[in-house]
Amino acid sequence: MSWFADHYNLLRGIHIIAVIAWMAGMLYLPRLYVYHVKAIPGGELDATLQTMELKLLKIIINPAMVLTWLFGLSLMAARPEVLSQPWMWFKLAFVIFLSGWHGFLAGARKKFASGTNARSEKFWRMTNELPFLSAIVIVLAATTEFWTR
Repeated sequence: MSWFADHYNLLRGIHIIAVIAWMAGMLYLPRLYVYHVKAIPGGELDATLQTMELKLLKIIINPAMVLTWLFGLSLMAARPEVLSQPWMWFKLAFVIFLSGWHGFLAGARKKFASGTNARSEKFWRMTNELPFLSAIVIVLAATTEFWTR
């Protein structure tokens, strides 16, 4: 057996922990943007939110996404047969969407920092739930056979 297969449960546990951290950050960052839209540019709240957003991305969200991908790929290396399952491709499609959304949120942080945000409070409120909706699909794809029918 490979090292990955021998340590499958450990890899799976770390993968789940990384996913939880990534999702927590992905749910919190757009909520910060909701409040940032209302902040006066150059004001104290604007500066505080910029610091919070940057630290959230650099310390939690970015490392958690990298670890999610690394440990997810290691799980596939341990059990490559999952790649023949339709649910895995469905799951991967939504993980790729989340990765793209992550990039979009990181770009939005730069726009807030430069004072060029053009998105409304309503936009951030509406899109705040996208990571959670994606997580529902990902978890159900991985834990049920609904997607293979």
